[in-house]
Amino acid sequence: MSPFTTTRRRVVAGIVGTGLVASAGMAFAGRHELNEQWLKYQWRDRGYNAAVMEKALMIAGGNPTEAQSESREAVTIAEQFAQARTAPSGIVDSGAYGNAYSQISSLPSTAGTWHEVTKSPYNADDPRYRDWFSNSSGGAGYVTGRVTGLAADPGGKYVYAAGADGGVFRSSNATAAAKGSGPSWQAQSANPGWTPIADQLPSLSSGDLELAKDGSLWFATGEANTGGTSYVGAGVYRLGDPKTGSFSTGDQVGGQELQSTTIGRIRPGGDGKMWAATNRGIWYHSGSSDSGAWTFAFAPNMSWMPKITDDAGNVLVPEGSNCTDDIACGPTNAAYKNIVNDIAVDPKNPKHVVAAIGWRSGDTYNGFYETKDYTKGPSSWHKLAVTLGNIKNGSDVGYTTFAFSKAGDRLYALVQQPSKIASSSSLMGIYVSKTGSPLGPWNQIANEAQLHNSGSALDRKGYGVGVQAWYNQFLTVDPNNRDHVWAGLEEVFETTDAGRHWATPSPYWNFYFPCWSISDAKNTCPLAGHPDQHSVAVGGKNVFFGNDGGVYRRPVNGSLNANKNATDLVAMNDGTNSALQYYSVSVGKDTEHGGMVVSGGLQDNGVSNLFHVNPDGSNADPAGRMGSNFGGDGADGFADPRQGCNQIQEYVYLSLYVTNNCAQNPGATSEATATSRSLDPGDPNPRFIAPVGIDAGNPDAGIFGGQYVYTADKVWQAQDSSALKKVFDNGSGHSTTAVSMANGVAYTSWCGPCNNQGFTRGISTNAGGTWHQLTLPASFPNRFVQGLWADPADGMHAYAAVNGFSRRFTEGPGVGLGHLYETKDGGKTWTDVSANLPDVPASTVKQLPNGAVVVGTDLGAFYRAPGATDWQRLGSGLPLTVVMKLELGPDGVLYAATHGRGIWSITPPA
Repeated sequence: MSPFTTTRRRVVAGIVGTGLVASAGMAFAGRHELNEQWLKYQWRDRGYNAAVMEKALMIAGGNPTEAQSESREAVTIAEQFAQARTAPSGIVDSGAYGNAYSQISSLPSTAGTWHEVTKSPYNADDPRYRDWFSNSSGGAGYVTGRVTGLAADPGGKYVYAAGADGGVFRSSNATAAAKGSGPSWQAQSANPGWTPIADQLPSLSSGDLELAKDGSLWFATGEANTGGTSYVGAGVYRLGDPKTGSFSTGDQVGGQELQSTTIGRIRPGGDGKMWAATNRGIWYHSGSSDSGAWTFAFAPNMSWMPKITDDAGNVLVPEGSNCTDDIACGPTNAAYKNIVNDIAVDPKNPKHVVAAIGWRSGDTYNGFYETKDYTKGPSSWHKLAVTLGNIKNGSDVGYTTFAFSKAGDRLYALVQQPSKIASSSSLMGIYVSKTGSPLGPWNQIANEAQLHNSGSALDRKGYGVGVQAWYNQFLTVDPNNRDHVWAGLEEVFETTDAGRHWATPSPYWNFYFPCWSISDAKNTCPLAGHPDQHSVAVGGKNVFFGNDGGVYRRPVNGSLNANKNATDLVAMNDGTNSALQYYSVSVGKDTEHGGMVVSGGLQDNGVSNLFHVNPDGSNADPAGRMGSNFGGDGADGFADPRQGCNQIQEYVYLSLYVTNNCAQNPGATSEATATSRSLDPGDPNPRFIAPVGIDAGNPDAGIFGGQYVYTADKVWQAQDSSALKKVFDNGSGHSTTAVSMANGVAYTSWCGPCNNQGFTRGISTNAGGTWHQLTLPASFPNRFVQGLWADPADGMHAYAAVNGFSRRFTEGPGVGLGHLYETKDGGKTWTDVSANLPDVPASTVKQLPNGAVVVGTDLGAFYRAPGATDWQRLGSGLPLTVVMKLELGPDGVLYAATHGRGIWSITPPA
């Protein structure tokens, strides 16, 4: 979720981050976070950067003169995921995903096996792609998707990593020797050999991992970053023998009480209890058993809590006074009222538990809480009167992570400050209580300026250290040295003397450092690693970092260069831990090497490019790896089926680029020498992931959606945005959510407002000759239309895939039941053809040449045979993760972009 997208991170108007919309009664939580577009780069025209920043601010609805307001939460990316699944009510019942999983389990499967396409190592520094809009050479090395949980055994041989929406991976060779040495472009890396061990669970959304004293591995599902790319989970699971076993549904701890929650941290206590910090308060359970319900410990705002029962119907949490029924709890901002960020159990006294509770944008309940004896129930908890510098405990103490020393004689806290969330840094500081008491006194041992001067790559004038402290945090203490601490923000920081001196072993990137050069021969910087830190674990002689680019390791007592950056950082992402979070997939013929070129836009990892892909998913890429031909956040895109290196790739907010050679470039030092060209139309109201598409009947034409709908007749010859024609206005305040076009006949869907207050949606088309808005019938769901397909053989025939859940699991008028609707008369009438399709959010739909239909959902892909009405699971082997986009390649193979487990392919049934 990096906000830092300079010339090396796609110079476009991007607003990146995570956020949710609060109600009018709260401080506006849905701030847009602006990119580092305007930072000075050694060869970038600063006037262009200023124009880009102005556009970003205008999209955000902000003031273009607010040059320091870069850290704005991106409400739009939250809309892209969370609101698409909850509109129009903002509430989803705890049984929604569990019900869908039960439905899926009862469905038959077609023949055929899915093949993982993106299992090759993904090199973010691939020297083939030194295009102007690439981050290649920045020092991230080999990457994968966001890792939100890490655990390591005491010997450090076994390490477990949880992908944000990819489940759990195990490495039994985590100390594997590193390949390569010296500068970052040599990609210092290891082959730890990861194995997925949670693919049989109903949710691969990952909150945290923890190894208990008995050796069992605890997996808390439900990512708690409150990000637009986050999903609620299916509770907590315990694996008794993680070194050889895999999770199963029978490993669930307790029952339904923690379903459809997010879990920020899971922490062990000295008395054998396991604690969970959730968005519905604090819970605990026996750490040695799966059986028995979780025990509710505390929530600060009981009037905002829903009634929660165990599997037998026993009430564990009484219904709050603001709750209207078992599903919904008051207004849609109820989710902000009981967020627990972290729990710390006193090593000296396991009955003494400390919690950091509060919403990152500030609320009256924010602060530090404590119980001296949790066994006495919720009444034993109280808010502490704590002073941190000139800030007294209250609403201005935000997202916080705790870390006790092993003996409990030190308590550290990494604290975000809500009132600074729209400034260049929202970091309050890093603090220590040298008594180990949460009452302090608390001494600040680091602030933004100190960390900046410790080897950081961030520019204090624009983006300071901690600009995303509300999103990026980890904190841990060396078990053998109470003064040795690692802190994760955008970068990794380290002190060995309790804060007197700090270093930055893993900086944001190597750009701007004197050791960096676009020329590999002159680039002497060590591996920087990937930014945006989320998890950490110490095992044996190594410490492991988890971030938006995967897993990295270095020795506990590592070495530093003169700039205080690590010289011994090693990437642990060898392609076997493919937790890549794709938004899209593009497929076209590889006319040079044979097979297909497969590319796709990723969350915070640019666009991946893979050559010579075969029908079984294998590849013979001449470089033996995937490379990143565009940097920053990838988004939607498409490729010429006749020539896969003709690509349209989007950054975000409809910032489009066209390339005719896969953006291969040995070293562009200006836009004039780039191998890609900007087609950004400057739309006033695009979605964060704005939809784009190729004409299914004419591969030279494309369609693009923001507030306006644009088409291009000769898209591969386009030199600039003048090639795009504005053909329709979906309406002021409306944003296009899906597009499809075949032989010039197009369908586009839109929302606006897209949030839960006043949500509206619609579909537009030129079927019949002229563009017009359709009048959707009352039977058409009042939910996000996330996918469209237009029939190349008959422009009056189309499908619409609908996100969200049915009325059973949400509230609001006109919610509707179906997930797939069909029209045969240009949209005048629509028929629900969902039949037995599971009630799970749908994002993409394709009709195959033989008349079969495939739908991609939050829990995999489903197939309806030609002439049939019922649905089956499509093939076997595809993890139950989110399918964002389906594409049929010119090889007749169906490709699925998943948001957590990479790109997969299958040959559809004949």
